[in-house]
Amino acid sequence: MNPLTGTGSDEHSPFTGTTPVTSLGSCNDTVTLIEGQTFCLSAATGDMVKSLPHGLFVLDTRMMSQWELRIDEHPLEPLTVDITEPFSATFVGRAYPSHGRADADVVAFRRRDIGSGMRERIAITNHGLDPVRVVVEMICDADFADLFAVKENRVRASGEYSRHQSRTGLSLDHRENDIHKGVEVHFSEPPTEGEGRVTWNVALRPRQTWEICIEIGVSVGGSLVEPRFTCSGPNAVSVPAQRLASWRATLPAVTTDHAGLAEAVRRSGEDLGALRIFDPERPDVPILAAGAPWFMTVFGRDSLLTGWMTLLADPSLAQGVLETLARFQGDNVNPVTEEEPGKILHEMRFGRAGGLSLRGGDVYYGSIDATPLFVMLLGELHRWCPVDGVVDELLPHADRALAWIETFGDRDGDGYVEYKRQNENGLVNQGWKDSWDAIRHADGTLAEPPIALCEVQGYVYAAYVTRAQLAHEAGDAATFVRYQAKADNLRRRFNEDFWLEEHGTYALGLDRDKKPIDAVASNVGHCLWTGIVDPDRAGLVARRLLSDDLFSGWGVRTLATSMAAYNPVSYHNGSVWPHDNAICAAGLARYGFMDEAHRVIAAQLDVAVAYRGRLPELFAGFERGNPGTPASYPTSCSPQAWASAAPLLWLRTLLRLDPWAPGGEVRVHPELPQWIRKLRVAGIAIAGQEITVDVDGNDVQISGTGELKVTFEPLMPS
Repeated sequence: MNPLTGTGSDEHSPFTGTTPVTSLGSCNDTVTLIEGQTFCLSAATGDMVKSLPHGLFVLDTRMMSQWELRIDEHPLEPLTVDITEPFSATFVGRAYPSHGRADADVVAFRRRDIGSGMRERIAITNHGLDPVRVVVEMICDADFADLFAVKENRVRASGEYSRHQSRTGLSLDHRENDIHKGVEVHFSEPPTEGEGRVTWNVALRPRQTWEICIEIGVSVGGSLVEPRFTCSGPNAVSVPAQRLASWRATLPAVTTDHAGLAEAVRRSGEDLGALRIFDPERPDVPILAAGAPWFMTVFGRDSLLTGWMTLLADPSLAQGVLETLARFQGDNVNPVTEEEPGKILHEMRFGRAGGLSLRGGDVYYGSIDATPLFVMLLGELHRWCPVDGVVDELLPHADRALAWIETFGDRDGDGYVEYKRQNENGLVNQGWKDSWDAIRHADGTLAEPPIALCEVQGYVYAAYVTRAQLAHEAGDAATFVRYQAKADNLRRRFNEDFWLEEHGTYALGLDRDKKPIDAVASNVGHCLWTGIVDPDRAGLVARRLLSDDLFSGWGVRTLATSMAAYNPVSYHNGSVWPHDNAICAAGLARYGFMDEAHRVIAAQLDVAVAYRGRLPELFAGFERGNPGTPASYPTSCSPQAWASAAPLLWLRTLLRLDPWAPGGEVRVHPELPQWIRKLRVAGIAIAGQEITVDVDGNDVQISGTGELKVTFEPLMPS
């Protein structure tokens, strides 16, 4: 049985990538609110329409599938939506005009706040000159559908449902497989009772407003989930608002003469703050969810990469990610969940287990890259913020991760880490391009597993280097020599076995026969980022990344147009991903190819401007100019964690900032493109200091470094 879906068949597995995914439409068509493990999708009127992937979701279950306001049996006409916080919005709409009238006199304001439930305050005002009587109706229902079932448009009724309506509210319950979930809807004004209808008969004088507060609470396994917002509670600053205010206070202040960059960075901070989740067992440790609306939970790879990209903003995010993933590091061999000793999880889900904390969730470990990324992030966090005890606490977990790499990760002992799913419901592909059809040869043939991806070898190389550096600092000569030798050997062999002379780049991977997967793809940018690329070949890789068939003008495509499997509107075979591009730019800068890095960042900045500052998870890989604006990917909406973090990695790339706090040094060598002349980043947290880098043309000023030595040279691969 699949651990996350509860199905015994591959037909509806969320991991195969063969199931249809329901479209959210344009991001502007759907309003998304998020707070922790709660999110809400609705139309611009505020209605949650049953036939669409709308609803109030708590702990991966759709607790409210229909929530539609009607005035005199008509839906509202949307006027505007004011999203004041990631978890709060006011929907403004007007009622249907009276017979023979062009304009409507009745206007409704719906203030919605979500957090482990929902509160909605509705205010209906008569702006006409005459008194009116209206019938206000709230159509509400719950299907208690699993998140994946909604995402893949395969909701089917199952289990036992019950509905009970009273003068004060409505109770909706569902039981299946001994799991009980419920919804309680309470009204501040008693509705008129009717068969399955919740209505109010309202008389309004001119300029009079009628108000009601509706509260939705949920229960799981017989336990009430305490809502963040209640009708009886004060309108004081909420816990989510306090957390966001605290987060905003930690963010570096960015001043620049490029308005688009300033807005992208501002939006990045807001969205990352909203994507933090907190385990009730560890409420002081922030964790990064992968993204809204479908991935408001812990993902190993996504959280680790986002933690790295956000070090410039808040190192505590990386620390929280590491501590959380260490708690759930694999202990046993379990082919069903693909758990193995030392392995870092791929994904955690809450729905069927019904747990209120992370420990109550279902865990799946089918990721080939989360484990080396865990070691990489620990080393990088130590370079930025050597907090007392963090390395001591997490180093045993890093060593267990390295042991997994050398045993379970390298199953055939050839020195490369490869993957092959252990059960028919697992992910076919287990790198970051994890859709079922993502890994192909140049002729379009699917690569046969076990597959050793190029970027995964880069991550493993960087993990070995990290462990060697930590050993060197600790005076552990034997461990230093061991891992430095492993890193050097892997780098040498990688550059021999993965290089494709005819393409001027590296193979996407090696297949089961150790044959190079000769597709030209963006993954090689990650190889630059990790430093595994031979410096003599880095220039060829840089040119290939910016070649016409791989670079669309909006960014580096996941797959070159010259490849047989190229499809601009596929998930991983020709689309463009902002986080992928941010890593490519960082990799180009690492080897000194700043003009190329600037081209990638410039293209992505234009995308951010087109999307009002918020980068989407991905978008279509059409050539720039045909069409003239970046085309949306139908199931992609925002915010998504690593897309939101991309502008922060741009900043680090532009500043060429590399701290080595344990050695008392920070390297900085800003290189701005011609289209940015001024950039000031204040409050960068390094080793307990708040550093400011101020660039104005050729003038560079660094302040707040304390005892840290500043070296005005970039860190280059050897």
